[in-house]
Amino acid sequence: MQLRDLNLSEYDTLLLDRDGVINVLRPNDYVKCWEEFVFLPGVLETLARFARTAKHIFIVTNQRGVGKGIMTEQALLDVHSKMCKEITLHGGRIDGIYYCTSLTEADVRRKPGNGMFLEILHDYPDIRPECCVMIGDNDSDMEFAENCGIKGIKVE
Repeated sequence: MQLRDLNLSEYDTLLLDRDGVINVLRPNDYVKCWEEFVFLPGVLETLARFARTAKHIFIVTNQRGVGKGIMTEQALLDVHSKMCKEITLHGGRIDGIYYCTSLTEADVRRKPGNGMFLEILHDYPDIRPECCVMIGDNDSDMEFAENCGIKGIKVE
């Protein structure tokens, strides 16, 4: 299943993984700068469609490249800023980006731990977990959804 094939109108809060859902994965590498960031086909249009029905849209992403020193946190923030600008130019929106740079899964913030979801719930007290869905491309995203008590949908 592809992201563009999903009808998520029954959910008011969408949580999206970044790499492999929004942008093309870089096998055995990280997106270290904007020039390496490539939107997946149809994603910008799909995010614009989601923006018309979802109350909240968040990106929830592990960014181990920062923790490994392969890129700086400022470079990550620059990529996210430019990504959000491009999404907005196409009629979509991202209400927040939650990321974890930790190298160890002992950090509850790192997916599949639920720490980033708990931060979202703290920052947006109107969110009801039963109205949330996590869209990801790997098993740890689905484990994250389970650990948060929300629905998970795996995309290719």
